[in-house]
Amino acid sequence: MEEISLCIMTRELCQELYRDWKNDPAIYMDMDKFEPYHYNEAVVDRYFDSRQSPSRVLFAIMKDSKPIGELQLKQIDRERKECTLSIHLQNDSVKGHGYGTAAEKLALKYAFDTLGMNAVNADTVIKNTRSQHVLEKIGFKYIEEKGDFKYYRFDR
Repeated sequence: MEEISLCIMTRELCQELYRDWKNDPAIYMDMDKFEPYHYNEAVVDRYFDSRQSPSRVLFAIMKDSKPIGELQLKQIDRERKECTLSIHLQNDSVKGHGYGTAAEKLALKYAFDTLGMNAVNADTVIKNTRSQHVLEKIGFKYIEEKGDFKYYRFDR
C-alpha cells in the first residue's frame, strides 16, 4: 500500500479534493436525500470556511501528494479531553485499499499525542458497514445504536 499521510486542509487542497468527489450512497439512510455531487467552487469555499473552528481540526488525507479524502477531529472538548472522528473518502477508486484505516490510525495518534485527548468518539449510519468494520478493526468499541446511527469510542 502506498504511504498515506494527513496534512492540515487548505482551501486549495479542499478544492482539489472536491473536484473529483462522488457522493456515497452508503452514508445515506434515507435514499430520498441522496443526490449525485456536482462540483461548485463557491460551495466548496463556503464548506471549507464553515469548518474553521477551534473545536475542529480538518485534515486532507494525502496519497502521492494528492488529497483522496478528508478527516476531521471535531467537537474537541479540551476539558473532557475527548473529540469525535469523521472521515470521508473521495470516491470508490480510493475505497477498499486500507487508506481510511491508515488515516484513522494517524488521526488517533494526533488526537492523543498532539491534542492530549483521552478518548475519541465516532459514529456511522447503520447501513455503512464498511466504516463500522474499519472502526472495530483499529480498536473502537461499539457503544450503542440510536436512531439511524451506531456509536463507537476509543479510549486511550
